[in-house]
Amino acid sequence: MSDQARPLASAALFDTAIGTCALAWSATGVLRFALPEDDPESVREYILRGHRVYEIREAEPTPEIVDVIARVRAHLDGELDDLVSIPLDTATLNDFDRAVYDITRAIAPGHTLTYGTVANRIGAPGGAQAVGQSLGRNPIPLIVPCHRVLAADNALTGFSAPGGVTTKQRLLEIERTPGFGEATLF
Repeated sequence: MSDQARPLASAALFDTAIGTCALAWSATGVLRFALPEDDPESVREYILRGHRVYEIREAEPTPEIVDVIARVRAHLDGELDDLVSIPLDTATLNDFDRAVYDITRAIAPGHTLTYGTVANRIGAPGGAQAVGQSLGRNPIPLIVPCHRVLAADNALTGFSAPGGVTTKQRLLEIERTPGFGEATLF
């Protein structure tokens, strides 16, 4: 932006059952979410880093964001919530990413889709790799549950959030997704 100041967005860190998370929000909704990293300062640096449109500063959560944080905490404690009604600010995303995130956001906790299925649902057959790349750019993991999208063989491939596939598996276990974290007989 030229001589004009960039619009402000706010951010806050908060503790959860899996570690310190953070989110950034604008007047429209959540625009960035951070899963735990090795230390809270790394989470802070990620959530405050440069944004294409907004200048992000730490702030006290608004009452709406307090509710979002409570819902995320409860979800990570095992009180499953699809988080679908949380408003998002996706104005800076391209149409393809928005379409991928809309389909992904509709996957209920405890369920998964494959990259290819997501591609088919957005009208891009053969676009599994592009869907994977889109989900790798997802600025709002958990709320846009990219961890619920798996490879064609249901393998846990690729997860760009901190902790990689270990974090992906942990989230699927919390959500009691069949095949993840269950005790086996043998």
